[in-house]
Amino acid sequence: MRVHKLTFAALAVAAGLSLTACQNDDAGKGQSDPSSGATASSGATASPSGGGSDSGSSDQGGAKDSAGTSSATNSGATSSGGTGTAAGNGSNANAKVGKCRTDELEITAKDNTIDGDPDGTVVVELTNHSGRDCTISGYAGVDLKTNAGSLSAKRTGQQADSAVLKNGKSTYFPVNYPFNKSGGSGVRVTGLVVTPPDETKSVTLNWPGAATLPVTDGSGSPVKVGPVGSAGQGG
Repeated sequence: MRVHKLTFAALAVAAGLSLTACQNDDAGKGQSDPSSGATASSGATASPSGGGSDSGSSDQGGAKDSAGTSSATNSGATSSGGTGTAAGNGSNANAKVGKCRTDELEITAKDNTIDGDPDGTVVVELTNHSGRDCTISGYAGVDLKTNAGSLSAKRTGQQADSAVLKNGKSTYFPVNYPFNKSGGSGVRVTGLVVTPPDETKSVTLNWPGAATLPVTDGSGSPVKVGPVGSAGQGG
């Protein structure tokens, strides 16, 4: 009986161990499947998270690049505007018209006395042959060369306006002088010296007016000169 009891007891222990082993195997299989599923889920979660991070990083990087490009563009625009302005300034400076110079003018004189006038008139013509436009204004210097010395003309006091003398065009001014009615030989005129306004270089012309002037009493020059532009062609 004791032998049989031990045998049954051994069988019972073996059966218990076998059942425990089976339960452990089943438990291992059950835990393995959910674990695998969680890993897949984690992977799925990681993918959007990783994509979001990459996307965010890319967007931020793009924003920085865009900001950098915008800054460079603005800088270029400012520089271009400055250049435009500068360019604008170099174009206005070149547009100024220079003064007419003696060497750029063809100067001639002719008698323009009208019958019945109390005084004689010589009109001096200045023609611009410089190849460019130039400005001229004011009074020219006028001296009459005589057998008694040089006689300077006095200004009439008329207002002198500034004007642009186009290339190839002319302007005029008058020289007025008294007739010699004294019955004497008077003062013989031998030449006309003209100095354009704001110039120091002169030209000497033949005197086209009356041959003589009356002798003066020393109270002043009887010869008068008007401003440039105060006489038209022919007077």
